[in-house]
Amino acid sequence: MTTASICTIGDEILIGQIVDTNSSNISRELGALGIKTTRMVSISDSRDDIIDSLTEELENNDIVICTGGLGPTKDDITKDALAELSGSFSYVRHDGQLEVVKRILSSRGIDILDINMAQADVPDKCEVIVNQRGTAPIMVFRFPEKQFRHEAVLYSLPGVPYEAIAALPAIMDDIKAHFPIASIIHRTLMTYGIAESALAKLIEPWEDALPESMHLAYLPNQITGVRLRLSVYGADENSDAALDEQLAKLKEIVGQYIYSECDDTLQGAIGRMLRGSGKTICAAESCTGGEIAHLITTVPGASEYFLGSVTSYAPEIKTKLLGVSPETISNEGIVSSVVACGMAEGVRKLMGSTYSVATTGWADSYGDEHEPAGTVWVAASGPNGTRSARFQYRNDRLRNIERFAASALNLLREVILDDMK
Repeated sequence: MTTASICTIGDEILIGQIVDTNSSNISRELGALGIKTTRMVSISDSRDDIIDSLTEELENNDIVICTGGLGPTKDDITKDALAELSGSFSYVRHDGQLEVVKRILSSRGIDILDINMAQADVPDKCEVIVNQRGTAPIMVFRFPEKQFRHEAVLYSLPGVPYEAIAALPAIMDDIKAHFPIASIIHRTLMTYGIAESALAKLIEPWEDALPESMHLAYLPNQITGVRLRLSVYGADENSDAALDEQLAKLKEIVGQYIYSECDDTLQGAIGRMLRGSGKTICAAESCTGGEIAHLITTVPGASEYFLGSVTSYAPEIKTKLLGVSPETISNEGIVSSVVACGMAEGVRKLMGSTYSVATTGWADSYGDEHEPAGTVWVAASGPNGTRSARFQYRNDRLRNIERFAASALNLLREVILDDMK
């Protein structure tokens, strides 16, 4: 099997100043080609560290993809280190990348300086894939078998995620043209409302009986739930049918928790259910502070079915705008089923939507005699009535808000689904 290593270059990652998101995106694309990522390595802004680390990775892998260290300033030394590693003798100016540099800077009204034009200079032993979204070129270095005891290739990408991700299709095309690609098939089920450990216990007999050629991965996420990925590496003409057979058995076991059969989100699933139906949704958010509205509007075309959201953080907004009575709040507590239902029904009436969802809870250290910190009541309302549910999480404030919003979206999805049935 073809193997790969992913390297990030830059002190800003090692000191925690920025979070590396490039590696996960690159690994995902490599996996889709059947290429195994063996290591992810972070390298400091040191010429010796860059050369030594990349040499080790090239000795042990067919492919190395590195990101970062390609800016115009003197502290970005990756290009010089790569020139030394590849045995280049000089730099050449790449006309295609130079045109992009001029276009980008001119569009921003920035004077084009020598330091900017130098970004189009590359070591003479590299190939260039023009970076259409930034000024630093994508460099490709091919190494013969005699250097690392096997043929190897190094791809150097800009560290800016917007640019690195945009470069991946061209990188993957180049890999497919130069390396044998194993046939791989994936099937995905998205689940929500069951913990990873409980899910593993539920499907344990089924998992134990899987053929040796199949591999199951659990991929938990607090916002999207647990993704189950069933894969066959080195697939043949019978693999599709075998996967479908096993997937059908799995769906019989966990069907109530499944909301999608592709790599998806709860808000994406809701969007597919509503798009073209003429039905609409809205939200009333207290403890989630707009997170539900944010998630819903990340889906392209959400304006077709999402009317809006009220962030009813203060009690008086719940009463004056949403119609929840002060007596209800006083008697039941602001974090309660009755208040959540009142908020959902009030915002639905206010906006005239088909469905609505609401949250009220304690996201961090606060709480009252009724509900401890980390508790949320969510409610979803529709033509056939209103449902509420209580959830309790033990995370920090931001994680609790994210989980509150996801739980609310899942309840909304269930209410819409029940109506459609």
